[in-house]
Amino acid sequence: MAKSIKEVGVEELVKAGLSIEEANELERLVKDAAKGCEFEQPTELWREIVARRLLKPWHPHEVHQLVYYSVYANWDVSNRGPPLYWFPSLYESKHTNLGRLMEKHGSELLGPLYKDPITSYSLFQKFSVQHPEAYWSIFLKELSVSFREAPRCILDRTDKSKHGGSWLPGSVLNIAECCLSPTAYPRKNDDSVAIVWRDEGHDDAAVNSMTLKELREQVMLVANALDTMFSKGDAIAIDMPMTVTAVIIYLAIILSGLVVVSIADSFAANEIATRLRVSKAKAIFTQDFIVRGGRKFPLYSRVVQAAPSKAIVLPATGSNTGVQLRAQDISWHDFLSNVSNHSRSKYYSPFYQPIDSVINILFSSGTTGEPKAIPWTQLSPIRCAADSWAHMDVQAGDVLCQPTNLGWVMGPIVLFSCFLSGATLALYHGSPLGRGFGKFVQDAGVTILGTVPSLVKTWKSTKCIRGLDWTKIKSFASTGEASNVDDDLWLSSQAYYKPIVECCGGTELASSYIQASLLQPQAFGAFSTASMTTGFAILDENGNPYPDDEPCSGEVGLFPLYMGATNRLLNADHEKVYFKGMPVYKGMWLRRHGDIIRRTVGGFFVVQGRADDTMNLGGIKTSSVEIERVCDRADESVLETAAVSVAPANGGPEQLVIYVVLKNGYNSEAENLRTKFSKAIQSNLNPLFKVNFVKIVPEFPRTASNKLLRRVLRDKVKRELAVRSRI
Repeated sequence: MAKSIKEVGVEELVKAGLSIEEANELERLVKDAAKGCEFEQPTELWREIVARRLLKPWHPHEVHQLVYYSVYANWDVSNRGPPLYWFPSLYESKHTNLGRLMEKHGSELLGPLYKDPITSYSLFQKFSVQHPEAYWSIFLKELSVSFREAPRCILDRTDKSKHGGSWLPGSVLNIAECCLSPTAYPRKNDDSVAIVWRDEGHDDAAVNSMTLKELREQVMLVANALDTMFSKGDAIAIDMPMTVTAVIIYLAIILSGLVVVSIADSFAANEIATRLRVSKAKAIFTQDFIVRGGRKFPLYSRVVQAAPSKAIVLPATGSNTGVQLRAQDISWHDFLSNVSNHSRSKYYSPFYQPIDSVINILFSSGTTGEPKAIPWTQLSPIRCAADSWAHMDVQAGDVLCQPTNLGWVMGPIVLFSCFLSGATLALYHGSPLGRGFGKFVQDAGVTILGTVPSLVKTWKSTKCIRGLDWTKIKSFASTGEASNVDDDLWLSSQAYYKPIVECCGGTELASSYIQASLLQPQAFGAFSTASMTTGFAILDENGNPYPDDEPCSGEVGLFPLYMGATNRLLNADHEKVYFKGMPVYKGMWLRRHGDIIRRTVGGFFVVQGRADDTMNLGGIKTSSVEIERVCDRADESVLETAAVSVAPANGGPEQLVIYVVLKNGYNSEAENLRTKFSKAIQSNLNPLFKVNFVKIVPEFPRTASNKLLRRVLRDKVKRELAVRSRI
């Protein structure tokens, strides 16, 4: 139990890592801050401590822990909701993207109910759900979206072929052109810095930069080269790290009327092969190697195992590829040489298509063993950029950095969020785990830093960013996994307790359905709102929605009017996956998402896992079935396995646990099996996955029809982890 802040003195602060002089000063300042508010009002005291910047980013984390947990030592979560750590100011709220929009249109849309962006945020969000046409008609003027042919309307509700109707029907555009064109608002000109980057190992060199004009010329060069080899509508895969060149290739494919196939560079050969087969990709862009942490990892060799089709191979370093290419493959240099000497190589006329044309095929693992092929249309970039604009407050002049890959949904989200809002995209060509990445964040002047909780935990535990200045950061964004409160405390403290925008969504949504908002107070590890125009219900075990705003826990059902969400899958029945078996609520057939969420006292949301057997490992969704198929073959002693994942009691990324039933006559050790399972999973599924621990049991719990009761196993692990956390 933490001491009350009244009981914390110089002795405790010294034990936490401060010098006697620093401890005396901090104790005095905290007591002075408390004069303006009672110690019994912890929220007000913490607000004062943060506002006065009494806790410094260079203070030991133990000092931040001591003060924060002592301030909230007597906080009753069950009756008051999660404790707050960040509070919007009225002045700053009016200068956010959404606050400015509300100040301009709030009285017009809400009438006398509108007060200010903070007071009226919840009303405005509900208005956007009930009147999406009004919200989107105003909002579309805020992004760099230019239509070749304007839409007939915002939403055609009479189109019964799609749940909720058709968005922006009749419109024609090229979304890549929108990314590359100068605009008066949001402010983008040819000299605007579009991308900044640094290569790993060059951490003391100047940060590289590329203007919008330079980016456009490079994209057009590649688009011209693509035209010499492919036909409109062809699917072209990208399997490489998210480098400047990868971004150029991505935009060029879309600009030229082709379709990107997104493949993460961490995948094993069989996973690459599956995605190429499902998407019917005609070719694949890849690298000879991946360079991370000073080491080279083969990539082209994995592609060769997976792909009979043509590969266009880039060098990871230098100007020449470091591998022998197959006869049908071509080097990046030779690919560009087809057009590089042409007088018009840096000009290209974009290929314009209807709004619902497919531009990108992404993949999200389901529970059947084969990943779902999710087609993004030109609506999807608009939606993801809209959420970043409204919730992360991405503006022209911002520098946004998110360690990710074009094979995962966050890659395209970050790309479009920057280029459609006029912000600068920051890319680190290397591992984000070490000091080199942290120094790049400092040197590039990053103002919005996207993370996943596993990264934050590594930075915190290794202390690799100690001594670096992250105070230019105005907000963080966290996605992919459940956040840990103490890790978030550390992260926020690195920038004088700037807010962490928690995001939870899906590839098929092109966005997040719940997020944080900079117009609301925030609690660590929690979501404060549904995203703009998003409505949802929380369902009980019988599929009945709980009353709005009531604290509860259950499966989420999304309202079907969701601009940017998919309406088809390439290799699965979209209707069956997302709508079959879902209830009708307020006349709407709810859309399945699969998350179990808890609504707390105070209206915050906490994600508690998946309703099906899908698990989230390191921000990557996979299925129990996939894991079990690999583990069943990993050792001859294994009769059967059951894979479950659970989040630790104090929050954080899910841990993978494998239950094992052994064959008669075998007596294997759990630790030995854990090693073999991890190796098999990393070789066959994903090198980022690992098994946290193995439990050998005599049999699995099953229903009368012999169905495995994974929930029973999951609950057993939760109880064991809870016991461990108390020891």
